[in-house]
Amino acid sequence: MSARRSGGLVPEMNVTPLVDVVLVLLIIFMVVTPQLEAGAAVDLPAVVNPDKGEENSLTPTTVSLTAQGALFVDKKEVPRARFAEQLRAVHEKDPEARVVLKADRGVRYAEVRGVFKTLQDIGFPGISLQVIDLKKQE
Repeated sequence: MSARRSGGLVPEMNVTPLVDVVLVLLIIFMVVTPQLEAGAAVDLPAVVNPDKGEENSLTPTTVSLTAQGALFVDKKEVPRARFAEQLRAVHEKDPEARVVLKADRGVRYAEVRGVFKTLQDIGFPGISLQVIDLKKQE
């Protein structure tokens, strides 16, 4: 109970509801944040000095190549037979669209190069390979 002081009640602060709400929000953000990453989840290769990304307001199209060989265009799996067709449609819609290629580190270089060549043949003006910084990983 609260103590009386000069005839009135002294309010006590109860922080338990505030802590409960903050913890629930923290848990929600911890669950949602990994879902915000573009493309499929792949184990990216690490390099020592990655290039700084271009400061672009336009969101690039993300093409992901998983260790199992599955291709994704912006988190949506695409069969290999329809891969080039789907990317041509993206290129026709926006000829200046940028593409980020994310390939799992377990994928053979020849496969990554093949996907990169397909993107070049379609005519995308800028194709970036996504990697992680080796220095930050240690």
